[in-house]
Amino acid sequence: MPEPRITLVTRPGCHLCEVAVEALTRIGEPWTELDVESDLELERDYGDRVPVVLLDGKEHGYWRVEEDRLRRDLAR
Repeated sequence: MPEPRITLVTRPGCHLCEVAVEALTRIGEPWTELDVESDLELERDYGDRVPVVLLDGKEHGYWRVEEDRLRRDLAR
């Protein structure tokens, strides 16, 4: 089974992260979640911008999931 194309970088207790999880659930594609506090590099890169959506390992957006844009980019 291939790796999910979407990764959500989150922080425990983050309300916007919970909203992002709901959005990704609506999109229906497999995804993984990374805790920004689990890795110093993640914390340095994304610490104040969670949630961050990564698509194929590249930053796709932060704070909010742009569902239409993400669906379009997944179709490519």
